[in-house]
Amino acid sequence: MDEPRLAGDGMVWLLVLAELLAFGLLFVSFAMARWREPVVFAQGQAGLDLSTGALNTVLLVAASWAAVRAVAAFQRNRSVAGARWLLVALGGALGFLVVKGHEFASKLGAGFDWATDSFTVLYTLLTGFHFLHVVVGAVIFAVLWWNARSGAYGPDNHMAPASGAVFWHMVDLLWMVLFPLVYVIR
Repeated sequence: MDEPRLAGDGMVWLLVLAELLAFGLLFVSFAMARWREPVVFAQGQAGLDLSTGALNTVLLVAASWAAVRAVAAFQRNRSVAGARWLLVALGGALGFLVVKGHEFASKLGAGFDWATDSFTVLYTLLTGFHFLHVVVGAVIFAVLWWNARSGAYGPDNHMAPASGAVFWHMVDLLWMVLFPLVYVIR
């Protein structure tokens, strides 16, 4: 019997650890700055739309679920189904980018200055950095999907999709902290 091990390649776990540490510092900075400047943060958070944040949460979780289904399909030698699930995951990632991109564009159109005060700086850093991670995740899903269409993955070769899923779960987890911290907790 094989020893249980983490899904994905070891290098993706090192990347995940580094990213969690970087975001952790930003989360702590946001919380400390909010504690020091409650009025500035209350005003900044009042301009955020909870419904778009909630929609983005659904899109990210749906993409995570689809990524898990894709890996499971490859493990069961169902490469066509795995490719379809990767396409669903890609759709969730792209949906997030559209919704968040619209939010950013609306803010810019309303005269939002990314560096007005500590709230806008930290909001920009956190959401912008996360946005870039979603872009990377979407590219990963697109490459995995492209390769999966030719039957590249199966029971003996699903490390790449598993590693992509691990990266995406990190992106999802970061949002699960970012959304309440930035949008909800007042």
